[in-house]
Amino acid sequence: MLKRHLWLLFLFAATIAAFFLSVSVGPVSIPLNNVFRVFLGGEADIDTWSTIILTLRLPKAITAVLAGASLAVSGLNMQTIFRNPLADPYVLGISSGATLGVAILILGTGVAGKALLPRLDVIGGVGLILAASLGSAFVFMLVMLASRNLRNMVALLIIGLMMGYAVSALVSLMIYMSVPEQVQAFSGWLLGSFGGVTWDNLTTLTAAVCLGLIVSFFCAKPLNALLLGENYASSMGVNVRKARWWIIASASLLAGSITAFCGPIGFLGVAVPHFARALLNTSDHRRLIPAVAILGALLALVFDLLTQLPGISIVLPLNAVTSLIGAPLIIWVILRKNRFS
Repeated sequence: MLKRHLWLLFLFAATIAAFFLSVSVGPVSIPLNNVFRVFLGGEADIDTWSTIILTLRLPKAITAVLAGASLAVSGLNMQTIFRNPLADPYVLGISSGATLGVAILILGTGVAGKALLPRLDVIGGVGLILAASLGSAFVFMLVMLASRNLRNMVALLIIGLMMGYAVSALVSLMIYMSVPEQVQAFSGWLLGSFGGVTWDNLTTLTAAVCLGLIVSFFCAKPLNALLLGENYASSMGVNVRKARWWIIASASLLAGSITAFCGPIGFLGVAVPHFARALLNTSDHRRLIPAVAILGALLALVFDLLTQLPGISIVLPLNAVTSLIGAPLIIWVILRKNRFS
């Protein structure tokens, strides 16, 4: 028990340190004392540093924390309810719905899409968020309707996968029939980024994430019961259908909101729950959910730091960094655990 508390304390402290580093480090390095001064309401040594901190890096760091926590907790919920270690936040097609919405906006509007491209920096961000949100909401409604009539979770999983395949086919056709400028704009969204969220957007994103995390935490007891199957959960007095609905709703809200604002971000949802289980050596969701949220936030901040190393004028694709760095890390953790278990 003490070891688990120490791990949680360490992860929390590391997340705080990574947060400040995320604001400090980048193509323009800002000393940490200036970061602290600006946070306390003062001014940085150089005026542009204050603008960079408050307008660009602080909302980006907050977004990374929210995204990492959301995707990690959503992935944990999906792996538990489907009893599948490979399940991720997007297994029910929520990400595919967001992708379809953005594809329709950028690739399917013809002349209007071409006219939108030069103005993406001004109004395109709002349009992308709205399109992705509507697409995610549409697929979410379909999933909820399907879950009401299905008792077998494997059938629901197959329906989600089929939705993903169908949407991918539609998007592929739209890409094939689009001009290169449109395809390039769409590809940029697919790479994922924490940097496109403004302070106005952050209010909505924070509300959605907090609601999803609160619902997930209150579902910890049903999640523990579902670890041993739905029959066992029913015998323990859990209303399986109601619990399943709330778990899917919270996971979909978490994954859908992050996809809408940041694009489809891979790896975190499927890997962080395994990492947390290995560190804490427990399957109790009352302890796993906060641990997974903190660890997800930490890794999101670390990956964001790696996309914008000092001295490099370009920003690396987020999804490329998460997979290239994260996949070997989780393989090492799993092999090490199996070796010493």
